[in-house]
Amino acid sequence: MLCARCVSGNRVEFPSEIAIHFSGRENLAKPHVFVFSKVIVRLDCGFSRVAVAETDLRLLREGIKSSSAA
Repeated sequence: MLCARCVSGNRVEFPSEIAIHFSGRENLAKPHVFVFSKVIVRLDCGFSRVAVAETDLRLLREGIKSSSAA
């Protein structure tokens, strides 16, 4: 599949570990969510794509809900 940004097919999939932090001063003490996923990187333009697993999505949703409830 060609990249919509650079029209290149030059891509590589890498294993990754991403720490997602909740923004805002009120969330400084909140632990970040580690997401272990594969990242697809376009080597010509740098555009990257990652899919977040449902279990990690649940943690992110819960973290956002608790931030808005405060």
